Amino acid sequence: MQQFSIVLVIYLGFVYGPLCAKDYSIVDYGATGDGYTINTLAIQAAIDEASSQGGGRVIIPRGRFVSGTIFLKSKVTLHVTKNAILLGSLSPTDYRRVAKWKALIQANEANNIAISGSGTIDGRGARLSLKIDSLFYASEIDSAYYNLTEKRPKWNIRPQLLHSYKCNNIRITDVTFKNSACWVQTYERCNRVEIIGVKVDSDTYWNNDGIDIVDSKNVRITHCAINAADDGICIKSEDWTRTYFCDSIYIADCTVRSSASAIKFGTSTVSHIRNVVVRNIKVYDTYRSAIAIESMQGGVLENILVEDIVAHNTGNAIFLRIGQIRGAKQPGTLKNITLRRIKVSVPFNRPDYAYEMRGPALPYFHNVLPSSITGILGFPVQNVTLEDITILYPGRGNAAYANMPTNRIGDVPELPYTYPEFSMFGELPAWGLYVRHVEGLTMKNVKIKIKKGDYRPALVLDDVNGLTVEGLKVKGDKKPNLLFMQDVRNFTEVK
Repeated sequence: MQQFSIVLVIYLGFVYGPLCAKDYSIVDYGATGDGYTINTLAIQAAIDEASSQGGGRVIIPRGRFVSGTIFLKSKVTLHVTKNAILLGSLSPTDYRRVAKWKALIQANEANNIAISGSGTIDGRGARLSLKIDSLFYASEIDSAYYNLTEKRPKWNIRPQLLHSYKCNNIRITDVTFKNSACWVQTYERCNRVEIIGVKVDSDTYWNNDGIDIVDSKNVRITHCAINAADDGICIKSEDWTRTYFCDSIYIADCTVRSSASAIKFGTSTVSHIRNVVVRNIKVYDTYRSAIAIESMQGGVLENILVEDIVAHNTGNAIFLRIGQIRGAKQPGTLKNITLRRIKVSVPFNRPDYAYEMRGPALPYFHNVLPSSITGILGFPVQNVTLEDITILYPGRGNAAYANMPTNRIGDVPELPYTYPEFSMFGELPAWGLYVRHVEGLTMKNVKIKIKKGDYRPALVLDDVNGLTVEGLKVKGDKKPNLLFMQDVRNFTEVK
């Protein structure tokens, strides 16, 4: 199999200019921290003054300061002090849009900006979203902004907490983001972003992604704690011109709890996502995948290293997928993926039962679903290495409950145009790992364990060209079925 190395270049020389030249307290501009007064104009006045004077810190002191959209300007740090809370207004008309997003804090083509402090930015997302919902039924919101099937306002009318668009040199440290109405924070078409020690606590409404990186370069996310009612940390590409794309992203030393997937690449992969390192991540109580890597809209997703992941009580370990959705003219490309030193325990019951916003229940019967690596016919996933992987499954797979034996392997649907999730195929013929349409797969020291028996084999490989296996171990309470292969070419087993 072709070997590769990931060269990750992260620009560490962030230049913030004279951000701390002078402090500007928002109370000096008329802000009142009583939890009721709308302080949008006062906060914006302090930001504008700081920017016009060459930069400085805008201080949000102790108190509860309500605001609509504020615009962060170049060379300004928004400093949220301990015991300070910036509260999102509950009036939908108080929010402004940049590109396609509304947000409490907008940064539009700004340079050398920061948010710091140990205070809290609270969007009061459930209350705000329900207010928007009520406006639709009062005929004050057009049906174009409402999802009639799901009976909730669409994402593009619900504000995020932070949206940074076409900005350079961004530093977000220590602050807590809480209770967003939609995605929590997005960095779109940005360059040189540092997110350090940030806490996300947003299990309050739908689409509460913790951190979204969209078509941005030179990004570092470290020492963050994410509790999100959607994907925890998500990397996307949405630029149809392919002028902007994701490159050189480093994510490390974080904890993630998600009612979707913890670390996710895609689903949007219009342009490219390349040269990404994810390491030392702890995942817990997560509904879907610990690691989901998806190329679905014709873009190229390549050179990805994920290592040192420990996931407890997580619905799925690994999900790699190529597809063709949302009007893409061709399937995506997914290649040069290394996953190593990963330990995952998969529960029998759903892992997010304690969430306020739980993942949607599946509309069919199934036994516990395996990890999977799946391309589509003619568009294989290329060059995948799984090394030092341990996955513990509960077992109890019962053919009388849901049945997909290996003699019906051809009945597993292709579903190239279906939204990707590890559960998308329904019952699968393996309990540990299902692989289809892959070119170049190395499995070294992969251990798959099962607590109780299952009618299916541990691994099923279908249409794989170039398979190398070394140190594969399958363990269970009884001697489990190991491996089923169909149309596997160029197979090498290293003793």
